[in-house]
Amino acid sequence: MNELKEKCGIVGIYGASLPVSRLAFFALFALQHRGQEASGLTTSDGRKLHTHKGAGLVAQVYKEKDIDSLKGFLGIGHNRYSTSAGEALDHAQPVVNVENSFALAHNGNLPSVKMLEKFLSSKKIPTKNHSDSELVTDAISFYLKNNNSIIESVKKVFPLITGAFSMVMMDKNNLVAVRDSCGMRPLSLGTIGKGYVVASETCALDTIGASFVREIIPGEMIIINKNGLKSIKLAKPNPKHDIFEYVYFARPDSIFNGKLIYEVRKNFGKTLARECLLKVDMIVPVPDTGVPVALGYSEVSGIPMEMALVKNRYVHRTFIEPSQKSREHSVALKLIPLKSILKGKTIAVIDDSIVRGTTSKRLVETLFKAGAKEVHFLVSSPPVRYPDFYGIDTPKQKELIASNKNIKQIRKFLGATSLYFLSLKGLLDSIGLPKEHLSTSLFTGIYPIDLKERKHEINYDTPKE
Repeated sequence: MNELKEKCGIVGIYGASLPVSRLAFFALFALQHRGQEASGLTTSDGRKLHTHKGAGLVAQVYKEKDIDSLKGFLGIGHNRYSTSAGEALDHAQPVVNVENSFALAHNGNLPSVKMLEKFLSSKKIPTKNHSDSELVTDAISFYLKNNNSIIESVKKVFPLITGAFSMVMMDKNNLVAVRDSCGMRPLSLGTIGKGYVVASETCALDTIGASFVREIIPGEMIIINKNGLKSIKLAKPNPKHDIFEYVYFARPDSIFNGKLIYEVRKNFGKTLARECLLKVDMIVPVPDTGVPVALGYSEVSGIPMEMALVKNRYVHRTFIEPSQKSREHSVALKLIPLKSILKGKTIAVIDDSIVRGTTSKRLVETLFKAGAKEVHFLVSSPPVRYPDFYGIDTPKQKELIASNKNIKQIRKFLGATSLYFLSLKGLLDSIGLPKEHLSTSLFTGIYPIDLKERKHEINYDTPKE
């Protein structure tokens, strides 16, 4: 519950007759859930690149004058999640090269950057304190400076990139989108008027009135310019889509691999009800991801759902650090229990995941304090036992409660009456995609993209149920 953060959302727009910066702003607004710390936009008018970046939410970063100043028929945008206020702007994207001739926005993470660093060092290009996205930008820029086209430059750098990446990039005349061969992070293509849109999620296409065409294929590069759209296969597709997009990250109105996220989450609830049918007075979802799950559970079980936890919609990450005392009451800041609904009731609370367990523990305490007689805890995913290396901000493995405690011990820590996690089989069946097309690394410790030098960070000696 809000303890895992997706690092980024990206968008790219091309269209001679389109208000590119304005459309990109609204697309980023729709992708706000993927990153709330910084946002940036770069556009091209064919002569030069124009960039605006800032720390904070999309609505805070851009003013009318900023959108007006971002002239052009081509643009890319990025929302970023980072770990502190200082870092939010330090690594805000799009990354623009020194010559102001090329820009890149990246969703994902490269666990190994050794090949990129080795290549750049061989060309006497400094790499110290550069992020993975900046290293990719530097490598592509090297080839551009040596008179390679943007297509040839990306082709040459692609084999050096190890990890999860959906990227949009641009020079003065071309929009390029590329996805790693596993398709770990989502990327969709749409049309709007006579132009094109590329975005992390289909909800961004819907928001700006674009029509969904298809997903960018894993290992594919597309190039959009005055000649239209061209597709180039850079690698053989080996789909390993991140399962957490279905569990938590994606907006319920987005579609991945032909699956509406809302329906998938409702299926989680139906499967949960079949796996663990409780005798309770009501189902209480943790908003927002828990709502469709609770609807599914209620539909199969016949137990009514009550919105007995009300979310404060305007709580976002703040640069004003809370004191320890106020941090301890952070559940009350985000979720308000309806005492008159909960008093004397036996309830099942439904959440999407348990990460460190501290937030869930406070939630259980809050529900008991509000008058609940019994608090049964249902989770619409298996225990998170392993860290992520592909673009989700997970705590270190030792901080993941399920890597240190078994389910019985977690239940005791939470103070819940009972605790049940959706089985991995139930999760996979509910999504309805082949198991081999999904990355389940957070639950299984099986990492489809080689972690290389970071393999030693994994401890496989986790509790067995």
